[in-house]
Amino acid sequence: MNIAILSRNKSLYSTRRLVEACKQRGHEGIVYDTLKCYLDVNSLKPGIKFRGERIENVDAVIPRIGASITAYGMAVVRQFEMMGVMPMNESVAIGRSRDKLRSLQLLARKGVGLPVTAFAHDVSDTQDLINMVGGAPLVVKLLEGTQGKGVVLAETTKAAESVIDAFRALHANFLVQEFIREAGGSDIRCFVLGDKVVAAMKRTAKAGEFRSNLHRGGQAEVIRITPEERSTAVRAAGIMGLNMAGVDILRSNHGPVIMEVNSSPGLEGIEKATGKDIAGMVVEFLEKNIGQRSTRTRGQG
Repeated sequence: MNIAILSRNKSLYSTRRLVEACKQRGHEGIVYDTLKCYLDVNSLKPGIKFRGERIENVDAVIPRIGASITAYGMAVVRQFEMMGVMPMNESVAIGRSRDKLRSLQLLARKGVGLPVTAFAHDVSDTQDLINMVGGAPLVVKLLEGTQGKGVVLAETTKAAESVIDAFRALHANFLVQEFIREAGGSDIRCFVLGDKVVAAMKRTAKAGEFRSNLHRGGQAEVIRITPEERSTAVRAAGIMGLNMAGVDILRSNHGPVIMEVNSSPGLEGIEKATGKDIAGMVVEFLEKNIGQRSTRTRGQG
């Protein structure tokens, strides 16, 4: 197979590993800078050009799209879909997962466990918003934040009011969520491929920090997840319509709750923590499903 890998930087660990996995399994993995792809949008023969050359004979595409270029990246993936190329994750599914509010609404509609959440842009009664999620401590998140950026833990009501007022002054959309204290600054990253969790790791925040993101100094270790956590992760990825997803779960007193469903999960942390060849599993998934042109998102909201 010829597999296109959409990535801004071919030297990134995840990108390099995918190229290596393609080669090891007898395929060609070609990296295309997403922003340097330009689209020939027409009804007869839609196409994509890269550095003046038309991209031809591609069997599958693996999108590695950063949050800052979601809109353009989705357009490129849609164009591959128009060309009959199988995407690892469809454009619609990527869009769902990147919209924090939409993803939470979709999960809530299907009864998946979530932290109690409120959404606002401008609110006249800040205290009422705080009460909706059970009071302080609580977490305030910018809707567009990634990798723990734009996420603030407000430990007191006064602190919560100050943070909310600051976000309002920025004219920003934001989420207010209950703080799952019992999680102890840890979460679980489940790597989902199709209808299976193929690897899982526990991420623990560094001292004095509540965000467990590895980019923020968190530590990772292999973990055995429960059947309920496994089922929750698979359901969450399926509701988004993602074939490949990093599903972040917190262990709460009322069962597993979903924090986020990531459509471009990194490979470095989970491969090193578990010792598994996740990149090889991704390519193997494409091998097994390349002939199935069915969509996981058709007919869903």
